Amino acid sequence: MKKTTETASPYDQLEKMKTADLLRNINREDQTVPLVIEKILPQIETLVEVIVQKMKQGGRLFYLGAGTSGRLGIVDASECPPTFGVEQGLVIGIIAGGDSAIRKAVEFAEDDAAQGWKDLSAFRVNENDVVIGIAASGTTPYVIGAMHACNEHGIVTACITCNTGSALAAAVSHPLEVVVGPEFITGSTRMKAGTAQKLALNMISTCVMIRLGKVQGNRMVDMQPSNGKLIDRGTNMIVEALGIPYTEAEALLKKHGSVRKAVEKGLKK
Repeated sequence: MKKTTETASPYDQLEKMKTADLLRNINREDQTVPLVIEKILPQIETLVEVIVQKMKQGGRLFYLGAGTSGRLGIVDASECPPTFGVEQGLVIGIIAGGDSAIRKAVEFAEDDAAQGWKDLSAFRVNENDVVIGIAASGTTPYVIGAMHACNEHGIVTACITCNTGSALAAAVSHPLEVVVGPEFITGSTRMKAGTAQKLALNMISTCVMIRLGKVQGNRMVDMQPSNGKLIDRGTNMIVEALGIPYTEAEALLKKHGSVRKAVEKGLKK
């Protein structure tokens, strides 16, 4: 398979470019990514609806990847509890090589075709869950092996990849192929491919949480007020909703632990 992600960059002699030209050219390439995402919105929509249905039945969402792809999945999963107030373990990110690979690359971890399923099995993954494999190349054995195993166990599978006709896309029921073209630095898929994966993950988790009722209007009413900034944001939401003084709203938030509960209690007064 010819990988678009490995195609030579249209830019050359980068070491001779001025900083301004480097930045301008990287920015030019980055601007193409959202337009590629736009082309696969129907596929993302279908996947979101499947995830919502599974979660309403008690299922979970797993992200599985290696390297940059694995890290992006972990970032998205880790943001769901504080942002939407869901329990830890509803959205789970898994990276080849284990948690130590989040900070430091683990050599050859992505080449083990059996380990992905072993890592998923530690969470007792089952047919109520959805597993999304993330791999820019679409050829990562760790991810592909896990997808095949999930299929054998009746688990819904999806992927985010940046090449067409990949083995990964062929192994899942919901492939998302975000073909962003050659990277500014040839083969450096942490750039446009990584950006595309992050945009897709943002869309998936955000839309799922909205459809599950974790947002009211345009507010994160179930967010965890775990620092000063979030306490202030939540307090202002309550002020707007109830038309009460800031100090009273802050007291309500601290007492009830979420904007939703604080507003509900305030409206009952």
